[in-house]
Amino acid sequence: MRLNQLTLKQFRNYNDLVIEFSPGINLFVGQNAQGKTNLLESIYLLSLTKSHRTNVDRELIQWQEKESLLKGAISSKTNHLQLSVHLKNKGKMVSINRLNQSRLSHYIGQLNVILFAPEDLALIKGAPQMRRLFLDREIGQLNALYLSHSVNYKKVLRQRNRYLKDLNRKYETDLIVLDILTEQLVEHAAYLIFERKNFMQSLEQIAGPLHQKISGKLEHLTLKYHASVPLDNSITIEQVKEQLVKEMAKQQSKEIERESTLTGPHREDFSCELNGKDVQTFGSQGQQRSTVLSLKLAEIELAHELTGEYPLLLLDDVLSELDDGRQTFLLQTIENKVQTFLTTTSLAGIRQEFVKNPTIFEIADGKIENGVCRLK
Repeated sequence: MRLNQLTLKQFRNYNDLVIEFSPGINLFVGQNAQGKTNLLESIYLLSLTKSHRTNVDRELIQWQEKESLLKGAISSKTNHLQLSVHLKNKGKMVSINRLNQSRLSHYIGQLNVILFAPEDLALIKGAPQMRRLFLDREIGQLNALYLSHSVNYKKVLRQRNRYLKDLNRKYETDLIVLDILTEQLVEHAAYLIFERKNFMQSLEQIAGPLHQKISGKLEHLTLKYHASVPLDNSITIEQVKEQLVKEMAKQQSKEIERESTLTGPHREDFSCELNGKDVQTFGSQGQQRSTVLSLKLAEIELAHELTGEYPLLLLDDVLSELDDGRQTFLLQTIENKVQTFLTTTSLAGIRQEFVKNPTIFEIADGKIENGVCRLK
């Protein structure tokens, strides 16, 4: 999968930009606050229709402007597409080949990206919410049905929580509506839990061998998904539903008291273990970084297995956070396979053996010069 051309109009600090990319490594160089990360953000937005830096779309539109437009020319082994995201003060509109899409789930998945930024290094030691977001974003790109269930789950969850508050405050005893909302919630929850479990198992199969190479065969990486109900490898979605119904029945009185849904994907988590020990609790900073690197590289290979195409890789100033050994492993693993977009403030820390024949874009105040340069 390739992003051949990107057009930005009134996006962040880019007023009117058309830029063409090479199929290999595209290197954005410039001082801080000049627009390097804005470019990566625009590619991420073109893929997932949302920013990884803000939940407020208005912040993406240039100051004093009313709208912003992003367009990308995409090519794959079998297709050529024109994707666009049109941001307005009152919402957004997405299109594929100039045809507006009424549902985001019909749009997302046309352009798959893997983002690796310094904040991702906190994926292991950060809050559970960060890991849940990681799962939802990565699985949602690869599975449109998962994305649809995720959107509906959040909608029903909000409705159910509101009704729990009403039950508690009004001292109502009629639980029929709650039972209906519970049934709807379980339908979506079971699918999310089942697919998360499968995703983690598939990711582990790829990340494990990668991590052994990074650690010189000294560390064995395992991934564990902590679901609301017991899971095993042979469990079906219907069995997950049955388990959820039983668990939510046990929790019902407590949920009414606390005015909140206590069981479901929104409260679940996963953990990573090295040689049987939790990396979050017992791992060194170096081990935590190696684990995240293994996960990100495994994502790339898993996306290729599931779609037949390699995703785009966005590296936002992450090389400066990795030592030479991890830099080398990262770039050798993706070499000649993945179209890569990389930001850095200086070429000094990037040696030629790491990044070969990149297309270099020099960025200053939302303006770009580009050319193929040799690194020292």
